[in-house]
Amino acid sequence: MTELKETWQNYIDGEWVDGGAGWIDVTDPASGKVLARQALADARDVDHAVQAARQVHLAGEFSGLRPVDRGRMVQAMGRYLLEHVDEISELLTLEQGKPLWEARVEVHGAARYFEYYGNQAETVEGRSIPLGAGYFDFTVHEPFGVSAQIIPWNYPLEVTARSLSAALATGNAVVVKSPELAPLSTAWFARAAEAAGLPTGAVSVICGYGREAGAALAAHPGVNQIVFTGSVATGTSIAKAAANTVVPTILELGGKSAAIVHSDADLDAFVNDVRWGIFYNAGQVCSAMSRVIVHESRHDELVERIAEMAGALSVGPGIDRRDYGPNMGAMISLQQRDRAESMVTEAISAGANLATGGQRPKDHSGAFLRPTVLFDVAPDMKIAQEEIFGPVLSVLRFSDDDTAIDIANGTPYGLVGGVYTRDLDRAMRAAAKLRAGQVFVNEWYAGGVETPFGGYGKSGYGREKGREALMNYVQTKNIAVRLRS
Repeated sequence: MTELKETWQNYIDGEWVDGGAGWIDVTDPASGKVLARQALADARDVDHAVQAARQVHLAGEFSGLRPVDRGRMVQAMGRYLLEHVDEISELLTLEQGKPLWEARVEVHGAARYFEYYGNQAETVEGRSIPLGAGYFDFTVHEPFGVSAQIIPWNYPLEVTARSLSAALATGNAVVVKSPELAPLSTAWFARAAEAAGLPTGAVSVICGYGREAGAALAAHPGVNQIVFTGSVATGTSIAKAAANTVVPTILELGGKSAAIVHSDADLDAFVNDVRWGIFYNAGQVCSAMSRVIVHESRHDELVERIAEMAGALSVGPGIDRRDYGPNMGAMISLQQRDRAESMVTEAISAGANLATGGQRPKDHSGAFLRPTVLFDVAPDMKIAQEEIFGPVLSVLRFSDDDTAIDIANGTPYGLVGGVYTRDLDRAMRAAAKLRAGQVFVNEWYAGGVETPFGGYGKSGYGREKGREALMNYVQTKNIAVRLRS
């Protein structure tokens, strides 16, 4: 196992520095043991990072490069991550709790973003607009300048890579605010930027509390664009701060996503999808399949099969789960685990029934919760309306297609949705009616880096992933020329 440093610093303007807000202990959620101390940034540190990024932008050291050269630097960052996959994945597992094999998947996923957007750097092109004889009119896309990116703890590597790679590919300088619960692995992005030859100041990585460093970054007058992934409450605060400085934002917030399972669905394939949809990363996924809405004719059978699958998952320390398999690690913290557990208890008191799980394992003292399946859940129950962010599945039943759609759309969220049926017409009708930014048909998490991702309603706005994301990081300038005769 890789030996951990005792202290970790912030990376600002090409230097590793302490923070003005002191230190925070980073703990292993599987054991509760302290792994290391992380320096915390204050408002002065935030200003230092923003000013460094702004200087790089105004000097044109990075944005002025030929796009193919900038793209090659972005790709090199991804290769650097892959070259250090063993070290990074062990670190990620220890600080975040996921199985080691899941952490390796995340490192590879992060590297894929740099590969994809590095390739896209030279495809961001303007267009000419015909205005008639005597005029030449065209558009160009220019980077906003300083992109502030506030990262969540559930996928600190992939989510950082998702926005960092697109911002860099389009010529922006970036200040990353890492999550205080899992900040250590994001330090590798600073090392990757150095190894790839990015100009000093083009990437800074700081850690700090949301109420201090995060708030200062979101409200900083030198920031030109904000990317946030996290809770609705925090996203709302960031949107308000951005409104004061009239800065565009991308908000990827929560979800209460539902899979509609019709009577003709392939249940073998669906049960496998449930394993990935709600128990991967211990259910701490914004686009998790947290609700299953199943036709009443298949309800009992499906509940039994899902409960059997969930009950067979091995739960324990992620560092011991090195190989791909039917297992699950810890949640991020005892507080997060206790919240999920209490919501299950409340749902049972409200009339839901427990098929499996619902309790912490007796043989582990960390932030563990057994994979949980509830049935007889009513659409208006709290557990069917609010995001849990844990390994808890709610099963609801329906009798006709319109009712299924109404239940699926019956929350304030709208991130993803799913439809399982052999009837293509039925699937396409449902896809048109579901209020979600992404709809999966017969496979949860179908798609990839190439496919746009984002929400409706309280799930946020703006799009990450795919070519659509590139437009979030540039502003369009129109140039109209009157030609002399």
